[in-house]
Amino acid sequence: MLTASWQHQTRGLILRKAERLFEVIQLLRLAREPISAQQIAKELGSSQRSVYRDISALKAQNVPIRGEAGIGYILEKGFDMPPLMLTSDELDAAVLGAHWVASRGEPDLAKAAHNFLAKIEVVVPERLRGQVLEPATSVAPVVPTKEMVSSSFLRNAIRLHRKISLVYEDGSGARTERVVWPILLGYRDAGRILAAWCECRSGFRYFRTERMISADIQAQRIPENARALRARWRSAMDHERASYAKQPKGEE
Repeated sequence: MLTASWQHQTRGLILRKAERLFEVIQLLRLAREPISAQQIAKELGSSQRSVYRDISALKAQNVPIRGEAGIGYILEKGFDMPPLMLTSDELDAAVLGAHWVASRGEPDLAKAAHNFLAKIEVVVPERLRGQVLEPATSVAPVVPTKEMVSSSFLRNAIRLHRKISLVYEDGSGARTERVVWPILLGYRDAGRILAAWCECRSGFRYFRTERMISADIQAQRIPENARALRARWRSAMDHERASYAKQPKGEE
């Protein structure tokens, strides 16, 4: 007769194996070219022999994996894993991220984060539910930033790819009117920053949301493709960082 302890240990081994198989699938999904058993073993912290067994087990379950030992493996397109098959670390990351947004996001995103946690609690396996209800991680409390212009409004402008007419106040209290092309909204522990192309300055600029007095979304769309605009912004930021790194450092 099987003891409860033995049954519990067996169930734990089965669950760990299932998680490992999904991790193998995830690695194959992310790979753009055949990935060797040695690479997979290194990522998972296991042996190549275990990887070979896992690949064989997945193939036996009709997972469309092509390749062989010594060459590498690749997952054929069109294969979908069941939704929300999360590992413990993935769940910790999702819960931590949701708590961060709930404490630092504007009201709309904070509400969405709480709704996300409620949905995750319902759909995850019972054995992982405690990681949602009593997580092993936490974030420090912060004082919410006061904003005249809603961050939700700015995110919507980015999604619509529309220009924004902005009244902005600098650190000295001087106000200027700008027309900007919003690129992305950066979230920090204290406040948010809008990265945008400024028509007035003919260059990329950052605008702190707490210094925005008012803003309106224009009917006119941004004339540059969103992906091209973001790529140009990234290139400009890389150049700026490289220039900063080359500046002579002061004496110790």
